Amino acid sequence: MLDKFIAIRRFAGIGSAFPRSAVMAFAACLAMAGAALGASSLVSPAVQAQGAGGSLRAHVGVASCAGSTCHGRSAADGAVVRQDELMRWQEESSPSGAHSRAWRVIQEPRGQAIIRRMGLDSAGIQRECAGCHVTPGSARPADGVDCEACHGASGGWLSTHYTVGASHARNVAQGMTDLTSPRTKAQVCLDCHFSGDAKGQFIAHRIMAAGHPRISFELDLCTTLQQHHDEDADYVRRKGGKTNSMRMWAVGQAEAVKRSLELFSQPARATDGIFPEFTFYDCHSCHRRIYDGEEGNVTAVPNPGRPVHLGMPPYNDENIIMLLAAARVVAPDAAAGFDARSKAFHRAMGANRAEAVAAAQALRQSADALSSRFASASFTREQTFAIMESIASDAIGERFTDYGGAVQSVMAVDTLLNGLVNQGMVPAGSAGNLRVQINQAYAAVRDPNGFQPFAFRRALGGAVRSIRSLR
Repeated sequence: MLDKFIAIRRFAGIGSAFPRSAVMAFAACLAMAGAALGASSLVSPAVQAQGAGGSLRAHVGVASCAGSTCHGRSAADGAVVRQDELMRWQEESSPSGAHSRAWRVIQEPRGQAIIRRMGLDSAGIQRECAGCHVTPGSARPADGVDCEACHGASGGWLSTHYTVGASHARNVAQGMTDLTSPRTKAQVCLDCHFSGDAKGQFIAHRIMAAGHPRISFELDLCTTLQQHHDEDADYVRRKGGKTNSMRMWAVGQAEAVKRSLELFSQPARATDGIFPEFTFYDCHSCHRRIYDGEEGNVTAVPNPGRPVHLGMPPYNDENIIMLLAAARVVAPDAAAGFDARSKAFHRAMGANRAEAVAAAQALRQSADALSSRFASASFTREQTFAIMESIASDAIGERFTDYGGAVQSVMAVDTLLNGLVNQGMVPAGSAGNLRVQINQAYAAVRDPNGFQPFAFRRALGGAVRSIRSLR
């Protein structure tokens, strides 16, 4: 499963030893890809724009962007923007083209097998799949996830966003989604790359049981895969600076925690018949070998961050673990409170539904506060190195008892190192020399069915010790 998450950093300057097939596997993943909390709190700005109605929020389609003087050139030689954005969006051999293929994959063998297993007719496909595989409001499903899925319905700003006096601020004021805001971007991406509350955007366990890839989210990774622009001097001037990958990563972790807890707090999402909705739980807590004979061997490793009894399926806390590592460095005054609320939430899961929801909402409030602080934090060179150290520390590392959190930690170290390079804080050549160590950490989690927590911790610690030499 790991091939769906890694090996894309070559786009951003560090390089990778992983094969192109790994990149394409992730592209496939992308393409396939109480109750006091109201549904509106879960809807991203882009989806709100699609459903608001009226000409100002109208979806106008890909063709409106495809002029040769706009975004439809065959060469990236535009003075302000590349102007070949449509070609990148349609690129067959790259993850950057995954969104355009989103509807098509439903017609391909894997998509059709999932449909058969779920017993979906055409109405069922619209209900279960179209929410993520087609842009809301689009009259052309074949366009898949188009420009306006991320940038917002363009009825209010299409005709003016390139005119004299146009600015990013004005475009946003007229309805364009502000994707330079990490919190806004996270909400847009989470809808389909994690789960949303709009029709057809909740990725339930039964969908994955039918063959859909497991859902895992890392905002900066998705950003890198789908980037259709160059962050040159002109971009910096228009958008107020380059993307801070470290900030993007940290905010993404906080927003993922929030989204998960928001959905869990909804009664309709939390259960599937008489069963709990298993999509919220750690996959490997149940997907272990069964031993009935005398040779029985308990393979579960105690996790101090999950005060639950052996045999109870624990909540999937991969993003919670990452958020705690970041908080200990960037918001140390709030880290202890977040950690305590995280443990209280796990503990409440073994009590009853009411206590679990109350604890979830308390934890969500802590995550929201951290998201807000991260969104305005600078994420300096020293802080970024310290976060990597925090991820590999004994206090955090002992929580990597299951595959999901371990994968997140390797992606985090890779992302943070890559962010240091992009911000000019670490030479690209020096970072590239550490690829061997990072790849060893990746290799330790390459096979989800052969995951060994203690071997993984050693590999991750070795990678961070090597990165420490750059500090």
